[in-house]
Amino acid sequence: MPSPTIGNLTIDSRRLWDMLMDTAKIGGTPKGGIKRLTLTDEDRQIRDWFKTECEALGCTIHIDTVGNMTAIRPGKDASLKPIAMGSHLDTQPTGGKFDGCLGVIGGLEVLKTLHQAGYETNHPIALVNWTDEEGSRFSPAMVGSGVYAGTFTQAHADAIKDRDGVTLGEALDAIGYRGKVAPGSLEFAAYFELHIEQGPILEEEKLPIGVVKGVQGMRWFNVSITCRESHAGTTPMPYRRDALAAFAEAAVALRQIALDHAPYGLATIGIVEAKPASINIIPGQIDFTLDLRHPDASQLQTMKVKALTVIEKAAERHHGTAVVSEFWDSPPVVFDAGCVAAVKAAADKLGLPTRDMVSGAGHDAAYTARVCPTAMIFVPCKDGLSHNEEESSTQDECANGTQVLLEALIAYDAR
Repeated sequence: MPSPTIGNLTIDSRRLWDMLMDTAKIGGTPKGGIKRLTLTDEDRQIRDWFKTECEALGCTIHIDTVGNMTAIRPGKDASLKPIAMGSHLDTQPTGGKFDGCLGVIGGLEVLKTLHQAGYETNHPIALVNWTDEEGSRFSPAMVGSGVYAGTFTQAHADAIKDRDGVTLGEALDAIGYRGKVAPGSLEFAAYFELHIEQGPILEEEKLPIGVVKGVQGMRWFNVSITCRESHAGTTPMPYRRDALAAFAEAAVALRQIALDHAPYGLATIGIVEAKPASINIIPGQIDFTLDLRHPDASQLQTMKVKALTVIEKAAERHHGTAVVSEFWDSPPVVFDAGCVAAVKAAADKLGLPTRDMVSGAGHDAAYTARVCPTAMIFVPCKDGLSHNEEESSTQDECANGTQVLLEALIAYDAR
């Protein structure tokens, strides 16, 4: 199916698809996904590719001190702030070809379309590859955009350690992508981010475009339940102070908290570690992570209070203690009405049916929204699957989203 058009500016859907498939080989996995953890050599390779492609279009590359890369295409009026597009090129350990990558590579296709047509925008146009969006190596997520927006300091970001004890600052220096520009010094007139939905709604409703009006709130916690380790063969069940049993009770109760806040409440335990991790020792300590989400800030706070209570009570029932530390609080975000309207108008002009949505996942747009007008565009992904090597979208779906991105950008620039 041919791509939708805007006058003589039509993205090349085959070129877009080829870029998505070709770059997926950098860190490609046997199952067809991508393992391109942030600030690894694979990340360096994709950054090198991004830099080369953008410079070939006459763009200037700005790299800030947290490694965010911004390509700038000049506009007619250099005094105007750039209108930005972007997302991320790092992935989960078992990531797919589209999460984050579509937003950057779709933005690159927009730049190529403008360059090929010789089209001059009023504003400069920016394309950003944000550092460590995924948070899978250095937590929390969206560190690069968080530093850009002033939520995290450079020192805080540099000091974050991965599971091997390597700091983000050390890893950034090791791949040679620490720039000299202060994060946030390059201000944007607006920011548009294209992304797969990472959920099932658009596919189920057979709709090509989601107009994203905001991002739900997220709060992340590290939790440790400490009881008493003892011999698995000589300690009768009534005498045990089993940290794993306490954790199991807490996990069930945490799930129920999310269900009690349906349909939007979410609770996820993503990492669990039993200590001392021996087959014949009753665990004396369980460390785990907790991810709570809700689009309403008051409901999210209520979920947090309930979660702290059920964790403490579960530990007490097994004669133990619990320590909970919150290390990330990303409040619900409402996107700029003007940017959202530009996305909706673009899809309407192209004859693409839409649905208003709130993002369940965190995105760099959640941080840019704190410092500039922001909106997002969603396209469907098969079975709503993401953070998985089987993550999939179609050439037409990606082309639709990229064309909407181009149309929205041009319309916003014309204002």
